[in-house]
Order: sequence, then structure tokens, then C-alpha cells
Amino acid sequence: MNVIEAIQNRRNVKQFKPDSIAREKVLEWLQAAACAPNHRLTEPWEILWIGPETRAQIPHKNNFGGAPVLLAILSTPALNQIDRNEHYAAVSCFIQNFLLAAHADGVATGWSSAGAGKKVQELLGVPPGYEVVGILPVGYPAAVPAPKPRTPIEQKLRDLP
Repeated sequence: MNVIEAIQNRRNVKQFKPDSIAREKVLEWLQAAACAPNHRLTEPWEILWIGPETRAQIPHKNNFGGAPVLLAILSTPALNQIDRNEHYAAVSCFIQNFLLAAHADGVATGWSSAGAGKKVQELLGVPPGYEVVGILPVGYPAAVPAPKPRTPIEQKLRDLP
């Protein structure tokens, strides 16, 4: 699968098979994700591998679809708003790289904002100044959603003089 196909075919999956995913594969995708662009090579991401005890306490309507792996991706603190934005953007790129790397190997992912709330951040032990950019369920898909229509890019493009 080429990169364009991976981008166009990846879906945010909501239901997963219980089949396990080798930790080594997840680490491989995380290492590839670390090639994400990041200002001044700050590498502002930290990863929490969420175990079953912690997971059971996270309020989520479908327990992340039963995915066998659950990760929280954090953005590290910044000294000012500009650096905070740089960090957040870099971590988002890191997450997208991870999602595409897993997809290229036939593994599905999701991207949840369930870590945005104070309660979940406390449960995860997120230090002050850190942000949970996403909680990612990872596993083999039980069902892959159909693609949703996208706005033609021409409608989002403006030419400047």
C-alpha cells in the first residue's frame, strides 16, 4: 500500500476483535511515528500504555471497542503559547504517523478525546502542564466504517496574489 492509499483508506475504528497485538509491533509503529516533524527537535510526545486496571476506570461508552491495546499520547509542557501550539501540532503529527504505520500493517486504530477531562487525566497520572492529545485504541478491526464524504479541496483553497 502506498502512502496516498494509506491516508485515503485509514478509518477511525470503533469496534475491535480481541486478538492480541505484539508489543514489539506497537513499539515499531511508535518508533516510526517519532519521525514526525517537531520544532527544534523537542520530541514533545510521551506515551502511556494503559493497562487493564486503569482502563477499567476510564469512562468510555463502549470501552474503546474492546481494543486489545490502549495508549494515551501526551504533549509535554511548554514555556509559552507559541511553543504549546508547536508541541500540540508535533504530537498530532506523531499520532497520525502512528495511525498510518499500524494501518499499513493491517491493524486498526481510533483517536479518542476521552483524556481531555480532568478526571481521566488524574486517573492517568498526567503531570501538570501536560496535555492528553489522544487516547488510541489499537487492534484488528471487527468492522471498518465506510468512508464519509469529504469537501472537495478546491473549496478549501484560496489563491493569494
